[in-house]
Amino acid sequence: MHRKPGWQRQWTRLQQAALQELDAVVKRLPKDLRNKAHRIPVSLEPVPGKDLLDDGLEGDTLGLYVGEPYSENESGIENVPPQILLFLENIWDYAGHDTAAYREEIRITYLHELGHYLGLDEDDLFRRELD
Repeated sequence: MHRKPGWQRQWTRLQQAALQELDAVVKRLPKDLRNKAHRIPVSLEPVPGKDLLDDGLEGDTLGLYVGEPYSENESGIENVPPQILLFLENIWDYAGHDTAAYREEIRITYLHELGHYLGLDEDDLFRRELD
């Protein structure tokens, strides 16, 4: 993929803002949820990769949870290690290139995907306003 001049600088800014927002979000979680949140890695990607697109993921997807939902009795045997993927360029575009809106969307998207990790379905996420 060909990137515009200055892309690396912009990418670094998007990553830094996302990491700061994620840190703030996790710190505000109740302790039991904070402990669970610390167990799942978050990968920051510009956009979904070819493999995900080939699997049918929309190119403008903001975030994705992959892996098995959290369980109090995890066996440690999983097909895909659980992780949250955040697609920062898509979130930046969705936020209209506004820094405050970007940070808010990082928060919303992360909490939505964390909800999937915790086993919430789309109806649960809607009721909790994490859709």
